[in-house]
Amino acid sequence: MRAEITRMIGALALSASLLLAGRPVPAAEGPAADAPKAEARPFFPNFWDPKRRPDKPNVEFGAIRFATSGDFPPFDFLDSGGRLTGYNVDLAREICQELKVPCTIQMRPFDELVNALTERRADVVIAGLAATPALREKVELGEAYLTTPGRFVARKGVRLAATPEGLDGRWISVVSKSRHEAFVLENFPKARVAAYPTETAARDALRDGTVDMHFGDAMSLSFWLTGEASHACCAYAGGPFLEQAYFGEGFRIGVAKGNRRLRRALDYALQRLAEDGTLGELYLRYFPLGYY
Repeated sequence: MRAEITRMIGALALSASLLLAGRPVPAAEGPAADAPKAEARPFFPNFWDPKRRPDKPNVEFGAIRFATSGDFPPFDFLDSGGRLTGYNVDLAREICQELKVPCTIQMRPFDELVNALTERRADVVIAGLAATPALREKVELGEAYLTTPGRFVARKGVRLAATPEGLDGRWISVVSKSRHEAFVLENFPKARVAAYPTETAARDALRDGTVDMHFGDAMSLSFWLTGEASHACCAYAGGPFLEQAYFGEGFRIGVAKGNRRLRRALDYALQRLAEDGTLGELYLRYFPLGYY
């Protein structure tokens, strides 16, 4: 993991492995896990204070040069025709439309994105940046526009409450040495934790009935739940956990250190896009199974 720039999702895993021992006890009764289905309008949280009304900034920038990596689906990737697309790419275009300024979107290796800012070869990086202290020393970071909460998933029909009381004595699979494991150990002290070396192994344990629940990254779980690997076994159980100490500060846009005028303009555009529903539409487009 690079010290100066990391992806938000990648920053949630720590390392190492631990073998599973034992099997789960039967599930206690509670609300049954709902079958995953595409919602017409999944819930999308408001990251901005509705009482804060920022003034429209001076946007006489000329063309804004966005940079992204192109290897982080569904956020930035090349489609079958070789065109750069994804959530971040569409968001950059919406920002430019809101600010009424021309923009370009460059594709660069992820390791070069911060240098592109500091060397003035790009004005904005939009690539799922994790707000680490090391990155803040080099880059101005805007407001979060998406977060990666933790969530429980259970087999369909299992009546198990996603609470400390409901999980007392129950087996929960997690990735070993991850922040998700740390969160469960701290907040569900009476649960029995089954730590696996990989996400695939931890999820397979739930699918195959080895554990009662799995706790992991809600965003990536939305794709697993609707994909072939899950065998349509499972569904979210309970709501999202958003604690920043465990799950990070969310996806943020970066600009060169000291360029507060541009950062404020981008934050203004993001708040406007949230208010008019554009951010929710983008979320629905790329995450038809809402993960919040």
